[in-house]
Amino acid sequence: MKPLAALFLLPLAVLPHAQQGGRTSGKWQRLAPGPVVSPHGDGWEAAGTFNPAVIEHGGRIVMLYRAQDRNGTSRLGYASSSDGITFTRRDEPVLSPETEYELGGGIEDPRLVKFGGTYYLTYTGYNRKDAQLCLATSRDLVHWERQGVILPASKGRWNVGWTKAGAIVPEKIDGKYWMYFLGTAADKTDQMGIAWSTDLRHWSEPLDAPVLPRRPGRFDSRVVEPGPPPIVTRDAIVLVYNGADDTLVYRTGIVRFDRHDPRRVLSRTDTPVFAPETAWETSGQVPNVVFVEGLIRRQGRYLFYYGGADKYVGVVSGELRE
Repeated sequence: MKPLAALFLLPLAVLPHAQQGGRTSGKWQRLAPGPVVSPHGDGWEAAGTFNPAVIEHGGRIVMLYRAQDRNGTSRLGYASSSDGITFTRRDEPVLSPETEYELGGGIEDPRLVKFGGTYYLTYTGYNRKDAQLCLATSRDLVHWERQGVILPASKGRWNVGWTKAGAIVPEKIDGKYWMYFLGTAADKTDQMGIAWSTDLRHWSEPLDAPVLPRRPGRFDSRVVEPGPPPIVTRDAIVLVYNGADDTLVYRTGIVRFDRHDPRRVLSRTDTPVFAPETAWETSGQVPNVVFVEGLIRRQGRYLFYYGGADKYVGVVSGELRE
């Protein structure tokens, strides 16, 4: 693996600057020509290593990534890096399926946020029947305590199927914690919802419709799914999200919500800021997918970590106008 200073930046020349309420989000650039984490060995991470969460811990970037074995069961692997490119992995997963809501399919697609001295991990528990949004907590990112299913499948207000992708706003607003999530609507499309909590464990939905609906004819016509936990600025809640069109090509968009009302959309990209291009993004377990799930700010720039074709982890650097 090459050091950061020697890496060649690959521009996304085919993508226009995406408009964001009159602002441009700029071009995103891949920081490595290939994946930074790839499938390994014949065991628990043999088939895929993808869809990572990242966070700063002890002066390093810690990544929790979804690792899939050849039977299709997912676990969470742990890797860390000093430069954001070269990662050292633990030999064993830090979270493996144990409960009835995880057995069979496993533990998928983590997001990480920290409050006080506790890390909160949202993930999808999949038992081959239902996919449901779950929560676990930790003090060290290695030892985890399950808090259970926080948004059960088929029991929402507008989301009548599976629940996934919990992106928790990293500070309280109006005395509440807020979370954007993915729900399946009655028309079988996957759209973005919002929920609130007073304790991070019990969540309620305030809306009877998606907070960010799909848009027919756009890059997000079929799926609108939260990416990493959002960034809170003076004026807005800035959320990177993953959109899929009717052919299930996954690209990246950005939405800005009101800083004082997380239910109110201020602006949304009309065109994607990032799209699958390389061979390892267009071919894999699921072709034509870039799925951003981790975000970190380091040395004055944002690093976005993403799954490529449901098989690899990549990293891209880009602007995120606040």
